[in-house]
Amino acid sequence: MRKRIRRMYISAPTVDLETWMIIDKLLYYSTAITAHRIYKFGKIVHSGDRQKAFFFSLSLLRLAKKRDTMQKQAMDHRFTSCRGVSFEIQPHKDPFAIDTPRASRRVWLPWGSSRRIVPSSGSIISRSSSRASSHFCDVDTDDEEEEDNLLNNIEEGCELDDNHELPVTHPVPQLPQAPSKKIVSKPTKPKDSRLSVILLDQGLFTVYKRLFMVCLTLNITGLVLAATGHFPYARNHATLFSIGNLLALTLCRSEAFLRIVFWLAVNLLGRSWVPLRLKTATTSLLQSLGGIHSSCGISSVTWLTYSLVLTLKDRDNTSNAIIGVASTILSLLCMCCLAAFPLVRHLHHNVFERTHRFTGWASLILLWAFIVLTISYEPETKSYRSDVGSRLVKEQEFWLTLVITILIIIPWVTVRRVAVKVSAPSGHASIIKFAGGVKPGILGRISPSPMSEWHAFGIISDGKEEHMMLAGAVGDFTKSLVSKPPSHLWVRQVHFAGLPYLVNMYNRVLVVATGSGICVFLSFLLQQGPADVCLLWVAKGIEQNFGKEIKEWVSRHPKEKVIVHDTAVMGRPNVSKMSVTAAKNWGAEVVIVTSNPEGSRDVVNACKSKGIPAFGPIWDS
Repeated sequence: MRKRIRRMYISAPTVDLETWMIIDKLLYYSTAITAHRIYKFGKIVHSGDRQKAFFFSLSLLRLAKKRDTMQKQAMDHRFTSCRGVSFEIQPHKDPFAIDTPRASRRVWLPWGSSRRIVPSSGSIISRSSSRASSHFCDVDTDDEEEEDNLLNNIEEGCELDDNHELPVTHPVPQLPQAPSKKIVSKPTKPKDSRLSVILLDQGLFTVYKRLFMVCLTLNITGLVLAATGHFPYARNHATLFSIGNLLALTLCRSEAFLRIVFWLAVNLLGRSWVPLRLKTATTSLLQSLGGIHSSCGISSVTWLTYSLVLTLKDRDNTSNAIIGVASTILSLLCMCCLAAFPLVRHLHHNVFERTHRFTGWASLILLWAFIVLTISYEPETKSYRSDVGSRLVKEQEFWLTLVITILIIIPWVTVRRVAVKVSAPSGHASIIKFAGGVKPGILGRISPSPMSEWHAFGIISDGKEEHMMLAGAVGDFTKSLVSKPPSHLWVRQVHFAGLPYLVNMYNRVLVVATGSGICVFLSFLLQQGPADVCLLWVAKGIEQNFGKEIKEWVSRHPKEKVIVHDTAVMGRPNVSKMSVTAAKNWGAEVVIVTSNPEGSRDVVNACKSKGIPAFGPIWDS
């Protein structure tokens, strides 16, 4: 290819020394530039327009160096888990790089009707670091859009605006003035932060938020009726309503309970005669149970506050111990709700997870103490009775608290330390293999230390002798899987179901994945389930980043069933448009996507605009 390019330029009209130096650099980086851009550059050189050739060559060189730098970065970024939870990932600087100040010489070039200040070539020829990916499903960087707009303007014969400065190695003699219209580079749409997409851009009337408001409205209505004397039972049992809300929020997060609920939904509604609207409504409901969980958490605090106020008004008929325990429970629940606030949860996820867990456990222990003290206390004698056991079983609060305790204990009873086999196809990701087959659409949790952190990943399995997880090297734990593969890990033997499991409820489904989001969908290719599944996978460097085994799995299926787009070879696609086209060609009843927040939003909106039901991970999924 280099010889062909050199022959093209040798036969071109007179080319100045400066342009020849840029061309030589382009030949060095020619593998990082697409062939059509090299061809366009050659046509510009042949046309004899030295100014346009000069601009185009420098911009092309800058793009080439950025892409070349991306290919050589190994451990910076790319993937994380595949539950649809976003993480902000900061790039790690090369420990062997030596930062040196770069001198910049500026040259005044009076081209056209305005002046340009041009820095020296050292500021551009030196390597530039690309912004790291912020999510496991990202497939390309964002800088390429700006570069593409810049190159397109130059191809059209437009001048650069004042925001673009071009490098030269030394002062260049004034080029002949060419008539051209002043057109600035095409404006790019400001890119929303991932946090804003997660919290604000998923709609004001989503199913999650509607469930939240309905549940909260019912509780506030009951509380107002109780406070005004129109609901005597609630006034006399305010603590019971608080515990009832705690039970509801626990059910919405109990992996064992939800596994049964998802199984019932698939087996009862996964029939051809069931209306599609009922299936999609059920999918939306089960995906958005977090709205009930959050609303019940706030409602439990409200009811407990009301109960405590009533107790303080009737202080003569209670004890200081009961008031102290109730106040402590209320403080812990408030702390738990504040830690779960969306902004705190996404910016400080470890703080949220540990606060949620340990304040929840402490509240449960104190709740048992509160129930025992309340039931055994005698206001007349201001003492505690000893026959508390026989009275406990007659109280509703006891049974609700017992169910809550059982639901919380079940996952921890199944925690085991098991042997694993960890392999790393690249520095970007690792594959963790476990014994035993698993049904498609199931997710699991692993941990190096069960009391501190748990990580959820989609499970890949053929349903026979083993299953595996694909873990991207983005955090301390997942990077250690690549650098120091462990021989054992802690697991929860009760796997849980999520949105991918509901694929089994439909007849024909298109599943869309970007990056390592493929993992949970691979099981549908390895195991024949009730649904006829078509896979659309967009990722970069399939074999290099995900390994030969995964590439062979997706390659053994016909193209109409498995569509693979490698961005390293084929460039960055319009995933939304591809999804709509694939869904129509496949005749899909529904589209389920696992991508980053922006990607999931765009695919879901594009499909819905065409009348195709679509679901993607929500921020609290």
